[in-house]
Amino acid sequence: MIYSIIETAKENRLRPFEYLKYIFETMPNIPKENYHTLLPWSKDLPDSLRLEQNNIAPAQ
Repeated sequence: MIYSIIETAKENRLRPFEYLKYIFETMPNIPKENYHTLLPWSKDLPDSLRLEQNNIAPAQ
């Protein structure tokens, strides 16, 4: 399951370690109804989790 989360984060141009850290720290502190905001394609994720578009090629 963790492998799937990491690969999905990469496909959505997120920094995998920072993304995992963010969801593990945030999930216990938000209502279950808001878990959708933690999905890798969510527009609500902080920009600090995203890869810089000019410097890094997308995962393949």
